[in-house]
Amino acid sequence: MWLELQIFGFRALWSPFYFLFVFGLALAYFYLTGPGRKKGEERPNAAQQFMFYSGLILLYIVKGSPVDLLGHIMFTAHMTQMALYYLLFPILIIRGIPAWIWEWVFKQKIVRPVLKLLTKPLISLILFNGLFSLYHMPVIFDYAKSSETAHAVITTVILITAFCMWISIFPPLENMDALSPIMKIGFIFANGVLITPACGLIIFAGSPLYATYSEAGSWLQAMSLCVPANVLSDLSASLSGPAYFTPMPLIEDQQLGGIIMKVTQEIIFGSVIAYIFFSWFNRERDTIDPLPGELSSET
Repeated sequence: MWLELQIFGFRALWSPFYFLFVFGLALAYFYLTGPGRKKGEERPNAAQQFMFYSGLILLYIVKGSPVDLLGHIMFTAHMTQMALYYLLFPILIIRGIPAWIWEWVFKQKIVRPVLKLLTKPLISLILFNGLFSLYHMPVIFDYAKSSETAHAVITTVILITAFCMWISIFPPLENMDALSPIMKIGFIFANGVLITPACGLIIFAGSPLYATYSEAGSWLQAMSLCVPANVLSDLSASLSGPAYFTPMPLIEDQQLGGIIMKVTQEIIFGSVIAYIFFSWFNRERDTIDPLPGELSSET
């Protein structure tokens, strides 16, 4: 498949403009948390820097590398993108940004009331899972893949709700930590339940759901989102659909995509639950009351 993808050229495969965008974010983070810091603003520790820069690397892999091009050819690659983009990337960025930057963001009069509303656990839970499921309804999905503007707006809005959802689990400020550890675990379980119908619809469908992958015209329109127009026009006569790049039947590709999304979600959610549980356990162990015998021996 790799050799076949070369026909789209370097720009479609590696998105140099997107690389410059991600690199610009890295430079901005370096400056704001380094030379550009004001007095009293703490520099992020090594773990925070590692998480933020890892998040940017993941962002480029998901949206700027050949994975993005593959997401327009194979539904499996698309769902891998979605799992990493919405379920892992926000965690790394939230954990990587120091608290004083978050304080500045939440103090802005324009966004403060909106963020205060969207980061409420119940609202963020319903919004993220609802919008994610709606996005993968065939009519909406095919429409998003047919318009660069619609695709950018829809995926960005879902990403914002993903950030709001994860802020309920990893609050960047102490006064935002509204959920107890057990409630956070329940919150993650609820996410797993609510995202299951969308995955189930995809996995158990008896026929291909998306014209983006099954119809030549819709597929070429979707490819225009990531392939330069002049390159695509030269190739359109010789390309008829994903079958040119992969022998996997459309229905199997669709089913595998749904399975990958569900399995990846379970791995990420399971890891987060383990992190919350063991952090909770260690905190309680350190603050446990002494036994009566120990108290009497001290007196």
